[in-house]
Amino acid sequence: MRSKFKWIFTLLLAFTMQFSFAQEKTVTGVVSDKTGPLPGANIIVKGTKNSAQTDFDGKFSIKAKAGDVLVVSFTGYNTQSINVTAANNYNVTMSEGVALSEVVIISEGYNRTRTKANTTTAQTTISSETIENRANVSVLASLQGQSPGLTLISSSGSPGSAKFDGFIRGASSINGNTDPLIVIDGVPSTSNQFRNLNQNEIESVTTLRDASGTSIYGNKGANGVIVITTKNGKYDTGVKFNYDTTVGFNSLPKNDYNLANARELLAIEKVRGVGRGVTLTDAQIADYNINTNWQDEFFKIDRVTQHNLGVTFGGKNISSYTSIGYFEQGGMVPTTDFKRFTFRSNIKGKSNNDKFNFDTQVALGYSKRNQLDQETNNGVNNNTIQNPLHGALTGLPYLPTSPYATGAELLAGIGTDFSGANDTYVLQDILREGNLPSMYSDKTMILNVGTSYKITPNITVSNRAGLDFKQYDRLFGRAPWSYLALVVAQTQGAEFGGFEDKSTFNDLTFTNVLNLGYNKVFKEKHDFSAGLFMEYTKAHYEGHGSRQNGLNPATYSPGAGTGYIAFNPATPNFYISTVNASKLTGGSLSVFGTLDYDYNQKYGFSGVLRRDATYRFDESNRWGTFWSVSGRWNIDKEEFMKNSGFDMLKMRVSYGTNGNQNISAANYGFPSLLTSSNLIREIISPGTGYNNIPGALLYGQFANTAVQWEEISQANIGFDFIVLNKKLEGNIDVYRKTTSNLFNAIPNSAVVGTGFSIAGNNGELRNDGIEVQLKYNVIKNENFKLSVFANTSYNKNEVTQLRETDINGVTNIVAPGYILNEWNLIPYVGVNQANGNLLYLDIDNNLTETPNPAKDRRATGKSNLPKYQGGFGFNLDYKGFFVNTLFSYMYDVWRIDNQFRWASNPAFIGGENVTADFLNQWTPTNTGSNVPSINASNNDVFLDSDRFLYDSSFLRLKNLNVGYDVPSKFLKRSPISNLRFFVQGENLLTWTKWRGFDPEAITALSVTNFPNPRTITFGTSISF
Repeated sequence: MRSKFKWIFTLLLAFTMQFSFAQEKTVTGVVSDKTGPLPGANIIVKGTKNSAQTDFDGKFSIKAKAGDVLVVSFTGYNTQSINVTAANNYNVTMSEGVALSEVVIISEGYNRTRTKANTTTAQTTISSETIENRANVSVLASLQGQSPGLTLISSSGSPGSAKFDGFIRGASSINGNTDPLIVIDGVPSTSNQFRNLNQNEIESVTTLRDASGTSIYGNKGANGVIVITTKNGKYDTGVKFNYDTTVGFNSLPKNDYNLANARELLAIEKVRGVGRGVTLTDAQIADYNINTNWQDEFFKIDRVTQHNLGVTFGGKNISSYTSIGYFEQGGMVPTTDFKRFTFRSNIKGKSNNDKFNFDTQVALGYSKRNQLDQETNNGVNNNTIQNPLHGALTGLPYLPTSPYATGAELLAGIGTDFSGANDTYVLQDILREGNLPSMYSDKTMILNVGTSYKITPNITVSNRAGLDFKQYDRLFGRAPWSYLALVVAQTQGAEFGGFEDKSTFNDLTFTNVLNLGYNKVFKEKHDFSAGLFMEYTKAHYEGHGSRQNGLNPATYSPGAGTGYIAFNPATPNFYISTVNASKLTGGSLSVFGTLDYDYNQKYGFSGVLRRDATYRFDESNRWGTFWSVSGRWNIDKEEFMKNSGFDMLKMRVSYGTNGNQNISAANYGFPSLLTSSNLIREIISPGTGYNNIPGALLYGQFANTAVQWEEISQANIGFDFIVLNKKLEGNIDVYRKTTSNLFNAIPNSAVVGTGFSIAGNNGELRNDGIEVQLKYNVIKNENFKLSVFANTSYNKNEVTQLRETDINGVTNIVAPGYILNEWNLIPYVGVNQANGNLLYLDIDNNLTETPNPAKDRRATGKSNLPKYQGGFGFNLDYKGFFVNTLFSYMYDVWRIDNQFRWASNPAFIGGENVTADFLNQWTPTNTGSNVPSINASNNDVFLDSDRFLYDSSFLRLKNLNVGYDVPSKFLKRSPISNLRFFVQGENLLTWTKWRGFDPEAITALSVTNFPNPRTITFGTSISF
């Protein structure tokens, strides 16, 4: 009986235990790889409907019971199966399954992240390793050549310059803004300059090129989007420090103008019969011993240095990244330089139950720079007195450097006549420190706060608020002791000369994005997510300035407010001070929704619908609707692709629309949201009548309430692939982008009294293109890694619609059937060997020396906008030694070289330096020359012909980075975890047909651009 009872008791106990184990319980854990947590990993209880995803820290929570099997998967990793036992917590370490580059988390903005395998967007992600420690003030310069379809052109190498022109997939507007939208940590920026953004603080940069990626940005993303994500710490990682320092130098690139030296110029003047050369014999010219190189006088090798300290911290519920940076760059011209201080603090945290998450980004920057007046004043481009970029080339080499130490000595020596040879001495006086102060300072603050709360496991509400504040201060003047100030004072009969301008501009933009998101996985295979968003942006811009005329040299100090001469009715009006002020306000409101669906990681669909409103247009056109649909097919997941050799093969298709409210392009450094703010309003301004009596009214503008958005529609088809055992990866995209309702002049009858046109929507522009990006891992083992990469893109634009366009006599065509800004010029065919005159083709292709500019022009098929652009290079690492290269190029870009046109103009001989090509001019005994006679009778049609239209294409060694990573085995006994030594070069070599200093610009006419410098730096990076 006792044994029977024991048997029954044992049976009941086993049944009880089995029943207990069969009950569902909450199982938690963390999914990670060797680098850290894997957010977005899928967890499924095999054989049930229970599923979950890991959060941003790789954590998961799921219902399961003992005996169940957890199936953990993540794109790019081998699937893991975990048997559930009595334990409640499991740590899962995933092993890499395909190329790691495929599983990089891609930020597409507005809380949307993707991997390469499941994105439907044409995009390229650039890692921090390729941009940090480079000697560029702006991060935009470091992005050149790194992404297909992304054209970034630095039109000025002046330190801290805002002259960057950017396109993604070609220019999408004729008169409107064409710069890509920059999004920093989820907040769109209305600025077009980023001189106070430290590129060492950046984690990654992603370019979004097609409608699938840009339509969610609605009115802001019409020209493509660049998403910048700054660095942050990781949870449970402790404290880590990283210090980087570099020091190096800038130098001026060379030109190919073949400018004459002193003896050559004197010989040319003697032939021409003008200038000093006429007064000398051939023997005296041969013995002339002064030969001043004015480029060496006005330019110098300058220093560049930077220091960056970064600190990361990761605790259980909070992590942070803090950085301090200092950057200094000389400008090669003695009066130019740039200095910057930056501070960043990024913090993120969460609650114990992971339902509440927050992050903050605070970025502070202060910079100051001295720059040439030419940078913002085109009026001095060809001024030999105030612009060293021009004066260094035109200065007469047979003159010695200025013997005058002060402006007063110069005035006593040459008087008030600063024409001819004296202009170079005046320029030398201006370039003395303090004589023509042109100082700027920028104070910037970016505050970004994001919060999210998981209401249920599938529903999350979040909000992100961003504040972007910039204050610009400028001081510009003419010191009272400078030559020009003394001349003006003497001319006006004033005791004191000189002036000082002081101005301040405040730029504040506030952006808030509210989001309700939903995500759920159904039946293991159906991944569904949706989001509702509301975005509000408000921009405020105001400024004030003053000018003080008359400065006392005994007490004046630039910017100190001292030395100002008070107004006195008994003295001339020269001392009257003037003041000015401006104020602009604008904003936009948007509501939009997103929908994403994935089936079994094989098929994907995304959709966006967005409604935007802007202050810029009349109420009847204030709202616009923009949208996109996109899909993908992961072909490699199909059964028929087994053993195909493809590790990944995916097709993407998308179509969508964007609106461009920035229908007038902003000046460099000005917020794009605030251009054309009064477009829909009548403008009537008070004026003055006879004897300056107030009361006259000036009609400035008719109100055009019909003006509306420029609308961009874009179709794209692309393929992403990884093949050859993960060695070759890349993507190919083909697109068509069409801009309708172009903002342009609409022909108007002059009867209405406002001229022959009115600004409005008129025309259509189309961009067609192909983009290719490839990377091949040639060798990849423990000691030796070698990979090569390349990207290229082709873009053809065409104006397809425009009202009543007359191209007769027009130099740059903007008309249907032509590429944008197509050159319309008279063909130059060479020198008439009979008389040395210039020969051209008339409209009937007959040779002529007297072409008609109104009739003989023809379209050239050439434009100042590049058709091809891209980059390529290799990365090599052998036992810690590394060599990384980046070449960038642009091809089929055509611009007129005004500088060489001036150097080739015989009319300037005797007053300026010219090209030594004149020594090979046509003469009766040198009839085979390709240089026209100095005395040719038809040298007055330069701008009407293509004689000085040059190919501005270039291939440039943009970056070279050579260095050594000290092996960790040598650092074991030290607190240092990583130690690197390196040498970097920027713009080291350039191959081009362009004869000037720098081919990199898209301005139609080359007018003394500040060249991008050649830079070499030496650096160290230490982590501990």
